[in-house]
Amino acid sequence: MGPRRHTPARSRAAAFALASALAAALGLDAHAAEDEAPSPDSLKELSLEQLMDLEVTSASRHPEKLAEAAAAIEVITGEDIRRSGATSLPEALRLANSLDVAQRNAHDWAISTRGFNTALGNKLLVMIDGRTVYTPLFSGVFWDAQQVLLEDIDRIEVISGPGGTLWGANAVNGIINIITREADDTRGLHAEAGVGSQLRDSGAIRYGGELASGIAARGYALAYNHDGEEHPDGSPAHDEGRRSQAGFRLDAHASPGDRFTLQGDGYDADEGNTLGGVVRFSGANVLGRWSHAGSGGADWTLQTYFDRTHLDDPTAAQVLNGVEVAPAGVLTDDLDTFDLDFQNRLRIGAGNELTWGAGYRHTHDEVGSAPALALLPATLDQNLYSTFVQDKLALGEGFVATFGSKVEHNDYTGFETEPSVRVAWNVAQNQSLWAAISRAVRTPSRIDRDAILPAPAYGAAVLEGSSDFTSESVVAHELGYRAKVGATLAVSASLFYNDYDDLRSTGATPVTVMPFVFENNLEGHTYGAELGADWRITDRWRLRAGYDLLEEHIRAKPGAIDLNGARSETADPKTRWSLRSSFDIAPATALDVGLRGVSERSFSVDPRTAIPGYTEMDASLRWRATAHLELSITGQNLLHASHLEYGPRDGNEIEIGRSVYGKAAWTY
Repeated sequence: MGPRRHTPARSRAAAFALASALAAALGLDAHAAEDEAPSPDSLKELSLEQLMDLEVTSASRHPEKLAEAAAAIEVITGEDIRRSGATSLPEALRLANSLDVAQRNAHDWAISTRGFNTALGNKLLVMIDGRTVYTPLFSGVFWDAQQVLLEDIDRIEVISGPGGTLWGANAVNGIINIITREADDTRGLHAEAGVGSQLRDSGAIRYGGELASGIAARGYALAYNHDGEEHPDGSPAHDEGRRSQAGFRLDAHASPGDRFTLQGDGYDADEGNTLGGVVRFSGANVLGRWSHAGSGGADWTLQTYFDRTHLDDPTAAQVLNGVEVAPAGVLTDDLDTFDLDFQNRLRIGAGNELTWGAGYRHTHDEVGSAPALALLPATLDQNLYSTFVQDKLALGEGFVATFGSKVEHNDYTGFETEPSVRVAWNVAQNQSLWAAISRAVRTPSRIDRDAILPAPAYGAAVLEGSSDFTSESVVAHELGYRAKVGATLAVSASLFYNDYDDLRSTGATPVTVMPFVFENNLEGHTYGAELGADWRITDRWRLRAGYDLLEEHIRAKPGAIDLNGARSETADPKTRWSLRSSFDIAPATALDVGLRGVSERSFSVDPRTAIPGYTEMDASLRWRATAHLELSITGQNLLHASHLEYGPRDGNEIEIGRSVYGKAAWTY
């Protein structure tokens, strides 16, 4: 492994001091008491009845029972995450059967659902407490930049399938909504520290309490240092890194019908770049939300946030035919995002629920181009306007129909519409069928429109974006079934057929060939199935299983070409499966074991670049030593010393090694 270049103890101590100072400044009163400490009973999972009645918000933008949602939705609870031993958001997302989660190196991840899991994956909308975290650079997520204190997560809702009608562009293949607990649910002190073979050391502290009657707040800080991975030949990948982060949340219940939330985070990190140099990124955000519940089931929510991010990203030299045509350098990006969103839900007579809303987003992006990668114009201001309406009708005999559409206006393509129709039918007690037809779009990113790969030595660019690049679109057809069989077994199944048009391709310039150009010359379809089961064998033992099948048929449009043989946007395994066991060995001791299998992952028409399929296992053993102290040890990738998860196999691929991590958590 590569040598560490940082001072973890110093950064962790600074984070602890910051959280402690924040708690003192807020004057928090935790009202801590012995009987408020977590008991050994907290090791137990939700019962199936509680799980099916769990309220989710991502499918319809308001609370509804999981069992009644007309969508392929999974919920990862905070307890699931804690039991798994996950140390980052991507690791926690492995708990969702429907998500394809692949680790690229020590800090980068590729995550998608229903395909299109490329290095610049752009068809998944991700939110943290209502704040979208995708970047307009490529309409995707920098997963290494996203982190929360995992102890504070209430649940993660994962939807497979389009959500553009409610959430807008880029909710093409799915939605991930990460929801943290209210401040009133995190009173007292929580501190944790850990050491491991890959996650070298980490620490976090949180303190929460009551500021005044009906007003609770918390402050937290975390820091960690991780070691690097290795190439298949054993040479270091030099992808080690470190991160520190701090934040707060305040929740006020101003009246029985009014709730106000104010929260924010700030972070700073740097990571080794396998191509040389160090990636540095930092950011801060603040979010405010006012929710009002009126009479007769009506309610409205007004939310706004501001997000600022900075990125320094080393870029490699551009080499053609063995000749360096552009030297290495550093691309910088400073992005400011302001977002305002309003939503209103009304009940119009019996069995008719109307939800509508409007939003505005402004982004200010400043890019400092590298010699081998430029985005022009360097400074770009963009505005996004949107409105949506959705009507949910109870039709009797257990039928519920939901239909609506979102209309957005962006500066690249103008107006976009994203309609949907969903139907749910309670065929019997604890059994439901649902079906949906919906349209969603992925609007152009800066890479699609503004990117230039200069080649001064050739007097021309290697690759350029296109001002004619338009939105990618999908029309999705879905059918699902969800049931609770007795008191111990829950099953779910969903089938889908997605028809895509105007997908991104790479073509050549007529006559001169170069520069290559991004175009919308791909089309095709995908189809597949997602199966899941949750079996509570006894009060102490739970098994969960999942299986996903994906078939992709993407091609160039008639008369058009794609330089990568229509494989530019797909890098997906055909099958994935998982099996997780959660067993309470004793009232204060729990063992969780997870197996996962992934088939071959292909990146081009050349089979030599494919990543072979693999099977891996993770395990976590936890012991509540006292009412306040919990000790745990987690092993990841235990079946192999190392394995490949993402590629392509081009000589620069990085293997993910076996790791062990131990943690002590104190809650008072």
